[in-house]
Amino acid sequence: MLTLSNVSAGYNGTDVIKGISLTVGSNENLSIIGPNGCGKTTLLRAIAGTLPYRGEIEIDGKPVRDMKHREVSLKIAMLSQISGVYFTYSVYDTVMMGRYLHISDKLLGLPSKADREQVSRCLEAVGLDGDADRPITTLSGGQLQRVFLARTLAQEPEVILLDEPTNHLDLKYQIELIEYLRAWAGQGKRTVIGVMHDINQSMKLSDRIMVMKDGGLKAIGSSDDVINDELMEEVYEVDVGRYMRESLERWQLTVDS
Repeated sequence: MLTLSNVSAGYNGTDVIKGISLTVGSNENLSIIGPNGCGKTTLLRAIAGTLPYRGEIEIDGKPVRDMKHREVSLKIAMLSQISGVYFTYSVYDTVMMGRYLHISDKLLGLPSKADREQVSRCLEAVGLDGDADRPITTLSGGQLQRVFLARTLAQEPEVILLDEPTNHLDLKYQIELIEYLRAWAGQGKRTVIGVMHDINQSMKLSDRIMVMKDGGLKAIGSSDDVINDELMEEVYEVDVGRYMRESLERWQLTVDS
């Protein structure tokens, strides 16, 4: 579904990611892990078409650079980390923004019944259907993260790119979000690619895990293939084994309760 061939990209003439090649199929969840500064977010931006790149990125065999912006937006949606909120729309209106490309009457901006129903489904999916009329400036960071996830889902893309999607969320909503994303990717022709900070969360979300270091692809495969003490210590340069085991135990206790 999504193919990258020798992709490099960066800022101010300096490459941050270098020669990345991979293929992600439909109904597949891929997590990207690695130390800060290794190029994870840069890779997402290149895939989303918001950052110039060299090499080739294709979706369904068609080069992304040959697609119009609207066509890319109907295929790929990206949920970035929250940096600030500068408008006072309601929760409902913010999520409706994700429907813009689907609204037939763009001159007047009038959503159809189908648009309204999709927004309601997305709000219900993230547990905010009772907060539709609240201004988003009154929400907590975790609530905002769920609003912007709902807006991303309302776009109805085939590929969702997530940059640290569990930031600002307490453990309950982290678990619910990952379970929802797995279910979402299993329906129709859908793919989730997420940059994850927590290695155990990446194992819960993903069919495969991509490990990055110094802008390159260090390893990719199932969690059994790539999550081992030797590779993790090489990539993160610390003993992460004990942290992972303790974190997984806390996660399991929360799920069981």
